Amino acid sequence: MKKIWIGLVGAALAFGPAMYAQDVVTGAKDLGKDVGKGTKKAADATADATKATVHGTKKAADKTADATVDASKATAHGTAKAADKTADATTDAAKATAKGTKKAAVATGNATKKATDKTVDAVK
Repeated sequence: MKKIWIGLVGAALAFGPAMYAQDVVTGAKDLGKDVGKGTKKAADATADATKATVHGTKKAADKTADATVDASKATAHGTAKAADKTADATTDAAKATAKGTKKAAVATGNATKKATDKTVDAVK
């Protein structure tokens, strides 16, 4: 019986490492498959993220372009309004200057007439 046990233990020792080695090879294959799946998932996620980034960048560029157009329109409108107000102010200033000049001329004429009348009276 002792010989049988020795034979069984010997066989287990002989085939055990070989069986263990087979488990290691199988495990390595499975690990390789898992890593491959993980790599593909990561690549897919990266591609999705890149697509989303490109889409977001395009959207931002479109919004920037729209804002620039709106700002240009507002600037043009504001510039036209400012030009109109400047023209109105210039017209008003010209009218006021003309009115003031006329008043000054009338006042000068009146003063001159008074001075002339005084001179004439003084000479008489």
